[in-house]
Amino acid sequence: MNKPISRRTFLKKSLSTLATLTGLGIGGSYYAHNLEPKWLETKHKIISHPLIPKGFHGMKMVQFSDTHLGFQFQLKDLQAIVNKINQLDPDVILFTGDLMDQPNKYKAHQKIPPVLNQLKAPLGKFSIYGNHDHGGYGSEIYNDIMEKSHFTMLKNTSTKITLLTAEEIFIAGVDDAMLGKPDFEEALSGIPEEVFTIMLSHAPDLADTSRTYDIQYQISGHSHGGQVQIPFAGALVTPPYAEKYREGTYEIDSLTLHVNRGLGTTRLPYRFLSRPELTVYEFQAEK
Repeated sequence: MNKPISRRTFLKKSLSTLATLTGLGIGGSYYAHNLEPKWLETKHKIISHPLIPKGFHGMKMVQFSDTHLGFQFQLKDLQAIVNKINQLDPDVILFTGDLMDQPNKYKAHQKIPPVLNQLKAPLGKFSIYGNHDHGGYGSEIYNDIMEKSHFTMLKNTSTKITLLTAEEIFIAGVDDAMLGKPDFEEALSGIPEEVFTIMLSHAPDLADTSRTYDIQYQISGHSHGGQVQIPFAGALVTPPYAEKYREGTYEIDSLTLHVNRGLGTTRLPYRFLSRPELTVYEFQAEK
């Protein structure tokens, strides 16, 4: 795993990104501030594996991530995303961290659950911690919001989804790598061998740990896809634990990783060549 950069270095790089955007001119800055952050991309991914039971064929999961409420993304934007997710008719909903940009400074905590409670998923809604959820003494604030929103928090633990046929898969989640204490052994304890297992980790670079366990798929966020990308140069800023795996899908030995670009922004209110993303996963049984 790459050595994490310091907060000071991360902020310094963020400022250099702002300078780059300024260099793009007024038109480029307008696009990056006002247009691309609202230009949602819905990605569709097929999850196919011999361990997926036949009864799960066609099951649909929707992932949303990194809303960073209170910075640029606001409650009205969250409502629009909730409406979009419900239109996709998911069986399972996953939130992979960073709900609010600064939990202890966000003044509308009580307005979030009524919005998230509108999400419908018959097989469950699951969430994990991101670094911003822990930041500013926000851990309990975030946990309380997700509990009131009827999400199951997977903090170094797992849950199983069981069908009426008794077929099952497991979804595990680890704590955030930057400000939490991820514990794979604890998260995976009690999961039998030869059962399809998904790991939720806010930090995508923890895939190098997931690959050493009996995990078939990891779902992550955190990177924002770099948030600002420069043609032929790539992402100018990537946070710690998202430096190796920045966006998209990777095959890492027997593990598949997908890194969602998230919905909001942080540090700088811009996106450039890194559109906000919802990810739809559809299961295909191979048996």
